[in-house]
Order: sequence, then structure tokens, then C-alpha cells
Amino acid sequence: MLASVLHEAGYKVGLYTSPHLKDFRERIKINGEPIPKEIVTSWVKQHKAYFEAHELSFFEMTVGLAFEFFANRKVDIAIIEVGLGGRLDSTNVIQSELSVITNIGLDHTQFLGDTLEAIAGEKAGIIKAGIPVVIGEKHDKTTQLFQEVADGKKAPIYFAETMLLSAHDTDLKGEYQKKNVKTALASLQILTKDNWKISTKNIHNGLGNVVKNTGLLGRWQILGKNPTIIADTAHNVMGLTPVLNQLLSLPKERLHIVLGMVNDKDLDSVLNMFPKDAFYYFCAPDILRGLEASILQQKAREHHLIGEVYPSVNTALETAKNTANPEDVIFVGGSTFVVAEIL
Repeated sequence: MLASVLHEAGYKVGLYTSPHLKDFRERIKINGEPIPKEIVTSWVKQHKAYFEAHELSFFEMTVGLAFEFFANRKVDIAIIEVGLGGRLDSTNVIQSELSVITNIGLDHTQFLGDTLEAIAGEKAGIIKAGIPVVIGEKHDKTTQLFQEVADGKKAPIYFAETMLLSAHDTDLKGEYQKKNVKTALASLQILTKDNWKISTKNIHNGLGNVVKNTGLLGRWQILGKNPTIIADTAHNVMGLTPVLNQLLSLPKERLHIVLGMVNDKDLDSVLNMFPKDAFYYFCAPDILRGLEASILQQKAREHHLIGEVYPSVNTALETAKNTANPEDVIFVGGSTFVVAEIL
């Protein structure tokens, strides 16, 4: 959202996100255009010996590529999404104009800790001395921690939920985007105070054209009608809660769910959220971390979720489409990698 609005304001905007869905180059864009293939290949060839000698991770290499590309192309501003946590993340080497922490949930607990306070401590690592920070969602267990870290670094802190902000619509139709819109608006208000030229029209057009301006995919994306087919990359309790609430509120005769997951998730907590009156099409994303569909089916039965196993995500979706009536709804999700295979 921030990248789209700044693009509409006339700035040259770098955007770094992860993971990608279909093409590695989705991770690194300037004004919506992915990094050229030849730059990626030549950069990897040039630095391959260094990567091998220092045992850099895939993510660390990608961050280096993005930052060098943005510097060479002289972007006015770059929106950089943290990969994991924040404190030790390779993106955290930058000196930012603004830090944004959208929300806190129990994800990647094996790396970040198994409490909201521990995870918030890792996320707070992106707060920098004297640099404003926006907190998207307030939580009883994390608000004081963020306040103390910000105070210690003399960083002005803003809680988006408590700020007076004008209402704006977005082309991203997931209900959960309402909180993201508010966080983006709070961030834009602060940037405007810091002499970034952003008009109300820029905000209106930017929020209304996020997909067009950035190429963002897989967020409550409508893939078909009659039956309605929806895909969303939400994959943990925090992300799935608003997605499933919105899904259950849709008018429909029957709900079909194409479901696949990776093998490092808290299956019981996630599966316990899904509706028991839907019919399931269990599948595995075609990656090493993909959870075998038969294992997913077995775990799902423990939560009274009933369905069949299919050899691929696309086979599962095609079967659902052939089975569903025009008044039904088909949902595809459980993993970013599942959604990627059907886009």
C-alpha cells in the first residue's frame, strides 16, 4: 500500500517483499516493474564465490541484490519488508525513514520465541534511534514493550489504532486489509510531516490501485465466479482468523476447501479453526517442506474435517471446480506455496 501511494505521488519507489509466488523477481521491484532477469543472473555470477566462501543464506543474498539494485537505479525511497523477526534480519542494516510493525502473532516460534512478548522483542529490533515507528495493532502483552524500546531509543512512537485518520477504500478486498489501510495511513501521515509530498488524491489513487501498481497477488484474490473461487496466502492462526471469518460470512450453498500446508506449522491450532461442514480437498505444495497430503488428511480427521487426498494442488482445485455447484464457494489456501501453484 505504501509503495502504491508513493508511486502515485510521483516518486521512484523500490519494493522488496518475500516470499515470491510465481517468479523470484516479484521480490524486487521499482514502481511495480520486477528486476530484469539479466541483472539477477549477472549479479549472482559476479558474487557466487563470495556467497560460497561466507555461506550466505538465500535470503541474505536476495537482500544484497535488492539493495544494490535500488542504489544503482537511484530510487527515491524503498519499502523493505522484513523477512523473519527483525532484530537479526538482514534487512535491518538500513537506516530507515520510518519503521512499521504491523502486528504480532505466534509464527516462526522455533526462531523467534513461543510468547507474544518474545516475538515482539525480536520485532522491536527494527526500531532505530530517533526514527519514528508505527505500531499497527495494539496488544496488552506487547504495547508496553514497544513503548519502552522506543523511549529508550528516543524514537517517536505512534499506535495506528488510536490515531485520527480519514477513511479510504482499497482494491484489496480481504476484511483484514482494513487494519493494514489504517497502518498505511498512519505511516503516510508521518512521512508527510517529514516533508514527503503526498496528497489526498495520491492516497486515494494509491490505495485503490495496489494490485495494478505493485503486482501484489494471493490476498483474498477472486479467481472465478459461479462457483466463486477465492485464494489467500494466510497460513497461521493470526492470518487465518479474519480470512475464515470472512469466508464463512459469504452467501453460499456449500463450501469447498482446497487445503495444503508445510510441515513446520502448528497443525492442531490451525486445523481447529477450519469449518467442519465444508468438504476438503487435501493436497501438498510441490516443495521439500510440503506436508504430505495423507498426513494432513489424517490430522484433519482428528478435528472432524472430512475430505479426500489429491496428488497435486491443481488436481485438487480442478476436482473441486467439477464438483461444486454455481452457488458454491471454493477456497484455496493453507500455505503461500499452495496458492502459488494455482495462480
